[in-house]
Amino acid sequence: MAVSVLLVDDHKIMRDGIKAILSRGEEFRVVGEAENGPDAVQSVKRLRPDLVLMDIGLPGLNGVETTAEILRHHPECKIVILSMYDDENSVVSAIRSGARAFILKKASDTDLLEALRMVARGGAYLSPQVSDRLLARIQKGDLESRPTPSVLEVLSPRELQVLRMVAQGKTSKEIAVVLDLREQTIRSYRKTMMKKLRVNNVAGLTQLAVSTGLTEGPHSQAATDTE
Repeated sequence: MAVSVLLVDDHKIMRDGIKAILSRGEEFRVVGEAENGPDAVQSVKRLRPDLVLMDIGLPGLNGVETTAEILRHHPECKIVILSMYDDENSVVSAIRSGARAFILKKASDTDLLEALRMVARGGAYLSPQVSDRLLARIQKGDLESRPTPSVLEVLSPRELQVLRMVAQGKTSKEIAVVLDLREQTIRSYRKTMMKKLRVNNVAGLTQLAVSTGLTEGPHSQAATDTE
């Protein structure tokens, strides 16, 4: 049976090109397309594809944030990120969000198919240019290994409460209504949390919340009772 694939890219010419590559054989079947993050989330919910092949540079909700949002609802989904750039921040952010592969758009058709095959089988894949560059920087000592601070150690009870609702997908405005605070105050909490936890976006906050178990269990109740 062919592996079902959802294509997510805001450029139709890019989606058409990938469809042409995948249509050459019978291994993969494109079951849907999306132009932005919110549409991708809804398409995954509706189509339940085996794989999502997604551009990292989507407008609005970018590919990293969309990956985290999709996996929050459908953890079984396998996501492959496409990017024009091979900078370390993009690669690390994509993998931390839950993506199983990072492929450069300048990769060959063969590399793309190999990546999709590996991910479909449960593996992971990095474009050779990306893995070689990361390896070289690690060998030179340019990349420091800094442990991520524990969420429960560095955040206040109120920040934990806000983080839990961020991980549930609530907007700053919605959180402000629930907590009876100003929307600007919630935005300030989010910025402070990102600085404390050394993440650059909401996807990073969500990933930490999920990995820590903050979205379930007694932690959230404790935060609610404290302030």
